[in-house]
Amino acid sequence: MSKKDISIEYKPFKEIVIMERTQFSTPEELARFTSVIAGGKLAGLYWAEGVVFLYFPLPASTTAVAKALIEEGKVYWTFVGYSLMPKYSQTIETKEKIIVPVIDMTSDYILRKVAQWLKEQKD
Repeated sequence: MSKKDISIEYKPFKEIVIMERTQFSTPEELARFTSVIAGGKLAGLYWAEGVVFLYFPLPASTTAVAKALIEEGKVYWTFVGYSLMPKYSQTIETKEKIIVPVIDMTSDYILRKVAQWLKEQKD
């Protein structure tokens, strides 16, 4: 194959399966949770459509997960933590002075769809 023979194709996921989700009552609680699970390392949150969230994808290291990804366009997220946050802010600061960065993912169609779905969930 020569360098001129390459083709590029965009194939977004067709389905995201969320195995567990937890809604936190405030963005600060989610930021606190994020800092604890990160073990003191810098961790960030995503924001779109008035929702701040984080997610943990199931690695495609097993045959079944890799097959679902390749053949069906399906990915599995083992956990999603989220909170409503109507206005975007670059950081969330907790009362303990933990500062967690927030990334505006409005430009990402898939994460916008996830955020919309999360907003519709009623426990």
